[in-house]
Amino acid sequence: MPDLNFTRKDAAPSILAGFFFLLQMIYGFVYATNTAIIWIEYFGVGVFILSGIFGMLPVIIFPKKGGVEKGKSYIHTTKIVDTGIYSIIRHPQYSAFILWAIGAMLLFQNWIVIILGFPVILLTYFDMTREDKRLIQKFGKSYEDYMKKVPRANFLLGIFRVILK
Repeated sequence: MPDLNFTRKDAAPSILAGFFFLLQMIYGFVYATNTAIIWIEYFGVGVFILSGIFGMLPVIIFPKKGGVEKGKSYIHTTKIVDTGIYSIIRHPQYSAFILWAIGAMLLFQNWIVIILGFPVILLTYFDMTREDKRLIQKFGKSYEDYMKKVPRANFLLGIFRVILK
């Protein structure tokens, strides 16, 4: 089995993304409380709700379908899950973080909140690409085949592909 240990260096993009997201939320709640367009604010709340769903589904699905040993964290999967949300997108939790940043942009409608959201999106997307490489090391060709069928984060494309099946 290849070395799949997670180092501090590996955590840096996630930590930075979390920092920018925290700044985004603090600035939004403290300084950007006057929303310009109310329907965009409501849409932002909807995006937050969607991100919460994407973020929680792996916690439920992996222990049931991912071959996780009893007593281990849900992230310790031993097989590829390609049903449910995982038939639509490969990385729902990373996608949830991106949706949080977009939701904050829509909710607060403030240029500083928007600027702070871009590093969150870029760093999280970078993490997704690294995760794909790690999962190719872990699962090999079967994960590469899965990658060809299911988009990394584009859930609209994923839904479209599921409908066309």
